[in-house]
Amino acid sequence: MRHIIDVQAVSSEPDEYGTPQEVMTRFKRLRAEVIQQSAQEYIRSQGAIDETVMLFRVRNPGGITTAHRVTYQGETYNIRELAPIENDRGLEIRCVRFGGDA
Repeated sequence: MRHIIDVQAVSSEPDEYGTPQEVMTRFKRLRAEVIQQSAQEYIRSQGAIDETVMLFRVRNPGGITTAHRVTYQGETYNIRELAPIENDRGLEIRCVRFGGDA
C-alpha cells in the first residue's frame, strides 16, 4: 500500500455573513493500493460524458460511507460503492469522477 488517499466529509462552516456553508474537510488519511483505474466516455441524453473509475483497497478504515469522497493525486472522486475484505480487515472503495469535476 504505497499510495496516500484522503477521505473527506461534509461539514458546515459559517461564511463572513454567518450563513452556514457546506465545506469538505479531511475525515481520514489512509494508505491505499490502487487496484483499478479506467476512463470511459459514453453517451447520455445531454451528450458525451467522461467518467473515471478508481478502485482503492485500504486496511481497517472504520466509519467510511458513500457520503464521503476521496482525493487522490489532486483529483476528487465520489464514493460509489464500499465492499468489505476478509472479515472487515480491509475495504474496497469504488469511486467515480465525471469529466473534470467530482
